Formats: sequence, structure tokens, C-alpha cells
Amino acid sequence: MAHANAALTPIARLKLARLVVEQGWTIAAAARRFDVSYRTAKRWVDRYHAAGEAGMQDRSSRPHRSPTRTPQPLVRTIVHLRLKRRLGPVQIAARLAMAASTVYAVLVRCRVNRLTHIDRVTGEPVRRYEHDHPGAMLHVDVKKYGNVPDGGGWRFVGRRQGDRNRQATAQRTGVRNAKWEPRVGTAFVHTVIDDHSRVAYAEIRDDEKAATAIDVLRHAVAWFAARGVTVERVLSDNGSAYKSHAWRQACTQLGIKPRKTRPYRPQTNGKVERFHRTMTDGWALARLYTSEQARRKALPAFLHHYNHHRPHTAIGGQPPITRLTNLPGQHS
Repeated sequence: MAHANAALTPIARLKLARLVVEQGWTIAAAARRFDVSYRTAKRWVDRYHAAGEAGMQDRSSRPHRSPTRTPQPLVRTIVHLRLKRRLGPVQIAARLAMAASTVYAVLVRCRVNRLTHIDRVTGEPVRRYEHDHPGAMLHVDVKKYGNVPDGGGWRFVGRRQGDRNRQATAQRTGVRNAKWEPRVGTAFVHTVIDDHSRVAYAEIRDDEKAATAIDVLRHAVAWFAARGVTVERVLSDNGSAYKSHAWRQACTQLGIKPRKTRPYRPQTNGKVERFHRTMTDGWALARLYTSEQARRKALPAFLHHYNHHRPHTAIGGQPPITRLTNLPGQHS
């Protein structure tokens, strides 16, 4: 029905029209039978004569002509100013001597009313992609976090106490930089994201060298294989580990095609970049950790929650693991 008060549904319209056309009822009698006006009954009978059963469906109320609609050349100018100059409706309206409400209506109609829909570098609408099955593409990257000093980091205990904790940790470990300042080290989290399902795999290592990245990739491929996923491609940025000959050789041995993002274009690898933000909020900085060991022990639980329980907005509010439809034993 077109609205809650509509007298006839498409099925009832069809019954009314067939009474008149096929069974010889008069329009007035059919109108009384369905408790509608003569004019309404005649409209559906005429539509049945013209288009048959398909004519019983609702039609758009949009007019055939809109003489006062913003001219197309002006629409192109508005969109150009939005994409290339990042101007808002008020600024565009001032340049073109138009009403800001009209400009905003054009931006909404062209789907560029929000700058989040626009690529920051090129000014073009954001282009999104997703491979059609698990394993078609893995995204890999490294996220670096400063190790947690004994007693907790400054974000939770404050700058002064945080500096004291760093000093105490450096005295215990004996690790200092060239200026004899205390160092607590860095945790290199190597992350792997499946493009289709968004299932995540991660390991914490002490560096981001090629040998370490290759070792993590081998573990990730085996981890996905245990869940019935065959990896076909891997996408990385242009970090030194991923540009090395050893990385390409390892990918060849694993039967994987390595791919690189365009330089200075992290958006291409945006799925893993977005996962890093989720990982930071949900694990790395989620609560007070009194030691680096405590934080590292919490990573597997976060990954399990992310993969099996956390709703993912990019895949219809379902956990990523639900897209791995070929889990072992599921269809046997």
C-alpha cells in the first residue's frame, strides 16, 4: 500500500479490475463491492486495460517535469566547488548568489553533503571495494605501541607518575637510549585482516623486519587454512619489510600474489588501518595495564571478541567469523 489509509492493496485492485473486465460487472457495482468511489474504481479498471496485472502497482508521484529545479550546469559548479575547494553550503551559496538551503539540497542529491564521502587527497567521492570470498585478499600492516612501564603508563596514572614508572622500569631492565634517558621499548603488532570477512589475526613481535613479517605471514596463512580459507593475495604498504626480495620469495612459496598500495595512499589499505583504531580503543588503551606482560596477555581475548562476538557495521552488524561459511565440519 502507498500509505496506511489506502483503501485498496495491489491484490484488491486486481480483483476489482477483473470483476469489471472479465466478469462483466459494472464499475459502479464493483466500486460498491470494494467500498471505494466510482472514480477510484474506474482508474484501476483503466490501468488494467492498459498494462494488465503490472498496472496495479503504485507509481511514483514524482512529476514528469520540474521547471524550477536547479539547472544542470549550476549543479556541476556546486559539486566542483565542493569536491575541489571543500566549501560548505553557505560559502558556495555566497559565491553563486544562491540560497544555502538550495545548495545543500543539491549536495545531498549528489551524495557529497558530507566530507567523509570525499577522498582527502583527490577530492573525488570515496571508492570502496570488497572481494567476493574469504582469502581473496589479506591486508597486512604493523602497528607500533610503546611498551607499558611497570605500574602503568601516563595516560592512566598521569605524567608525573608515568615518568617515575618509566625510570623504575629502566632501572630494572637497564635499557636506556644514547642520551641515557629511560626506554621501555616498543611492541610491534603485526596485523592481518581478511578483506571479505574482516576476520583478524595478530601477533606481537619485537621488530618489523622482513624475517619477522614473513614469519607472521606464514602463521597467518596456516591459521586461515585451519578455518578453511585459502589465501590468494596479500596487500601491504611500501614498508621496507614488504619491499624486500625475501617477502616476495616467501609469497611465491606460499602461492600468494603480493600487492602494494600506491605510495602515500594509506586509504587503499584502509581496512587494516581501521582495525588498528579499533584495536587501540578496544585493547591497547582500553584500561589500565600495570605491565607490558599484562597487556600482551589480553590480546588473544580481544581478538576472539572481535572475530566472534563484536558486531561489524561494514558487514551488516554481524561478527566477522559469520562470513567464513566454509569452516571445517560446517557442511559435513
